[in-house]
Amino acid sequence: MPTSRALRVALLAGAALAASGCGTVGLTMIGVAAGSAAVGATTYTLDGIAYRTFAASLADVRRAIAVSLHRMAIVVSQDDATDEGQEIVAEAGDRVIHIELERLTERTTRMRVTARYAVVLRDRATAGEIIAQTEEALGEVASYPAGAARSRR
Repeated sequence: MPTSRALRVALLAGAALAASGCGTVGLTMIGVAAGSAAVGATTYTLDGIAYRTFAASLADVRRAIAVSLHRMAIVVSQDDATDEGQEIVAEAGDRVIHIELERLTERTTRMRVTARYAVVLRDRATAGEIIAQTEEALGEVASYPAGAARSRR
């Protein structure tokens, strides 16, 4: 069953095609559809590295990662502070997972995940799932109430 985001994108793309007589409107609609689909999404490089920026402190993201890896039965073998933030190395079966956290601000953290197997191959699906699980766990471990940011509007 399609998600509401996927449905919105499909409707906007259909509207863009219907408005093909007016190129400017059609291109604008496609841009809006692509933008709404990208909000909050994980970004991937061509070689399978997954990225996501969270509006949360490095400490909160790190706790959420610990919860996620525990739920997924992924074993952490290294957890070290770096100049930029934190580097975590974990293992799952024949995968070696590298997680890098970069503190952008006190309340913004960028997460980079690489899951490698067979020495040089990368597992994009596992990297993406770790980020998805971390996002879910972040709601549980955040040091501020989930609705706090919304109530300031």
